[in-house]
Parts: sequence; structure tokens; C-alpha cells
Amino acid sequence: MTTNIISSSVIMSPRKRTLVPVSSRRKAADDCFPFNWLPVECQLHVLSFLNEVDKCSCALVCLSWSCLVRSWKLWRVADYSRRGVFHMGQEGLLVSNREFERWKAWVHHYTHHLVSRRASLLTLKASFDLGDRCNNWSELLGHLLDHVHCRDLSHLDLNWTFTLLEPLDLRVHSSSSSHQDSITKMDQVTSFQELLTKLTHSCPRISKMRLHFDWSDVSMSLLTNFQQLRVLELKYFWVFKGVTPSTLQHLTKSLPNLKSLTLQILVPLRNLGISYTLESQSLEFLDVSPSRGLVFSCLKLPALRELRAKKIVRGITLDRRTRLRIQSRWPCLYHVLREGTPRLQALNNERLFPTWREERYGEMSAILEQSCYCVQHLDSWLW
Repeated sequence: MTTNIISSSVIMSPRKRTLVPVSSRRKAADDCFPFNWLPVECQLHVLSFLNEVDKCSCALVCLSWSCLVRSWKLWRVADYSRRGVFHMGQEGLLVSNREFERWKAWVHHYTHHLVSRRASLLTLKASFDLGDRCNNWSELLGHLLDHVHCRDLSHLDLNWTFTLLEPLDLRVHSSSSSHQDSITKMDQVTSFQELLTKLTHSCPRISKMRLHFDWSDVSMSLLTNFQQLRVLELKYFWVFKGVTPSTLQHLTKSLPNLKSLTLQILVPLRNLGISYTLESQSLEFLDVSPSRGLVFSCLKLPALRELRAKKIVRGITLDRRTRLRIQSRWPCLYHVLREGTPRLQALNNERLFPTWREERYGEMSAILEQSCYCVQHLDSWLW
């Protein structure tokens, strides 16, 4: 009899699980973390570390989690560039009309999702052609700002000249296309200024901003209203749009809390020979390496610690006499830095010795050859 019992236990199917006593099951259940017993604020803090897709998955777990996920405190980022992330930084990529329509549907659904949850935004990232009259992207962003809580918005990353995943127009344009481009640019600037006006009223606490800029008087007056700006990156809007020295100087003087400034300014050929002045009591980091033809005659930056500047090939041909006449107007960057940046510690990612002001050029010679436009560094100057 005993032999039969042993043999039956040996040949028992491995799929059958042994029974676990009720006491052991209760003990295993007690080992689970009681997430629902936490205060609501703690639960929201834990869920805030999830991305948007995972938050939506959590909403399907149970009713209590669904109510948590609907809280406006969990929706702090509006990122319209996360869809199609493999296309980021590749403007002009060939995209099918069908894919673009799917992306547009996602954009509208995403906006409705944020509005329905009364999101409290801290970050807004978008890339839309605000001059597009067919899709009315400017109205969509305006609708979002009107129906969410954005008083605490601190980070704005906006490309208002290009729509993400928009198919290329491969049609052959007539000779009047340049006139049409001018009209399009004007529409873009008008819509951008309207949006910037709305941002000044709805989001006065923006501290980090990255966008294309048209350098018009209206846009300048609107931009200087953001007195909490600490990090600012301005890209060029149109290659034919110049920047006056007084405009650039007014920008840095009007932002008292600015710590980091990155400029991409393409000085038109008609403005060759113009030099610029920057003045700020708070600026610690300045990057003008993306710019072309930007030359400084005076820097009054007592807090500046790092500067990045690069001499860009202009691609034009000038005779030596004209070239010398233009360059003779510009002081050497070394003298500009020595007089106006007493705390400078790094130039073009190179650490400077504390005694760099006491030596004429010295260790900075190689760096100045790459960044200075003056006559002394004429040998490396390419037009």
C-alpha cells in the first residue's frame, strides 16, 4: 500500500502545483508594499516618475489608480516632438502624407488629453509652422494655453518655422516663389508675435527658452518681458534679417537674471564691418559659435566664466584692400576679453590659466586664430 502511494506521487504531473496553506498565502500578500495606503500626495509623487505611456497603462489597473492618473499634477510636460523621435533634427525628411495625417490626428488627440486633465505644465516643447493657414497650428497652441494651467511654465522649446513630419513640397515653383516666401515669413512672424504676447500674460515665470527669433522691435519688447529668464537660446529666423548693435545690447541689459545665452546670428553681407557690444551683470555663459560674422567691439560681462566663439568662413571674395579696411575696424578679441571679462575661466572649451591677462596672447594664441576676426589674426581669416 505504501509502495503505491510513493509511485503515484512520483508519476504526478509536473503541471499540478502543490497546495499552499491559507496562512502562507496571507503572509505573501502581506509582503507586498501597500501602495494604496500611502497618502495621495505620495502616490502622485511616485507616479510622476513614469512617462506618459506608462501613466496611461497604470490608469487601466484599477479605479483608484485611474483617478490618480487623471490628476492634473501628473501632467507637467507637453511634448509634441516625442512622437516620431527618430525624425528629430532632420528637417526636410521625406514623409508620406498618410503618416503626416496620422501624426496630425495624434497632435489633436494629445491636446484634448492635456486639456481634459487640466494639465499644470512646467515644460512645453513643440515644432509647428505658425504661418500654416491650413492646419492653424497657432490656434492649437493658443487653445492649449487657454485651457491648461501654465502659470508655472518654466521651460519653452519652440520651433515656429517648421512643422515636424510635414511632407516636402516637391512641386516646381514659378519665379514668384520668392515673393510668396516673403508673405509666408510675414505670416509666421505675425503668428509668433501673437503667441509670444499670450505667453507673456499666461506664462510670466519662464526661466529657460529656446526658439527662433526675428529680432523685430515688437518681438524684442515682448521677449524682454520675461524677467525670470536664466537660460536663453535664440536661433536665426531668416538669413536676410540683420540685427542692429543697439538691439543686441538692449537684450542683455533688459534681462537681469540671465545666466546663459546662446546666439545664432547670421550677419548679412551688407553689414560687414559692424561690431557689437554686450553688457550684462549676471551673464556667466556665452556661446556665439553658431553665429556667422558676429564681431564684438566691447564686452561688459563681469560675471562671465565661459565663452565659445568661432570664426566662420563667409564664402565670398574680397580684395586685400577692402578686407583690411573692414578688419581694421575690429579690435582683437584678446583685448576685448581682457578689459571686459575679469572672471573668464574657459574659452572654446579650453581651460585658461589665472595669469592669461598678464601675457600678450600666450596660451590663447591657438584659440584666437580660430575665433578672432582682427588684422593681427589675418593669416587664418578666410572670406
